[in-house]
Amino acid sequence: MRVFKDVDELAAAKGEHLGVGEWREVTQDAVQLFADATGDHQWIHLDSERAKAGPFGSTIAHGYMSLSLIPVLAKDIYRVENVTMVVNYGLNKVRFPAPVKVGARVRGSAELLDITDVPGGKQAITKFTVEIEGSDKPGCVAETVSRIIP
Repeated sequence: MRVFKDVDELAAAKGEHLGVGEWREVTQDAVQLFADATGDHQWIHLDSERAKAGPFGSTIAHGYMSLSLIPVLAKDIYRVENVTMVVNYGLNKVRFPAPVKVGARVRGSAELLDITDVPGGKQAITKFTVEIEGSDKPGCVAETVSRIIP
């Protein structure tokens, strides 16, 4: 866990790899909850028996679920103290290079690509990679854009 005392200390880390988090298992229960929250009940996510004969050999997490894991995975990597809030501002690029199979373990990796001044604070662009244990390809790679308010 890398701790920055404030947003200026984070800004000094521009261009740096911020670290790698802990492994977390992707469970069928979590996939079911995501399906229920989003209304995406496609069989490749929920029907274990049918998915065994499908293209991935098991049920898989939704791509957007892999993306939505970034906040919890980031908590293991770094934090910025002495800020009022950090809000999502958007995404520049998102890709899902490999499926995340149910039962797989994933972890986050982060690199601070850019940080600039904006009215009221800073804007950070961070490349997050959702790594899959034992896989050469990640489950998700995304450039997140965050607004940090001191």
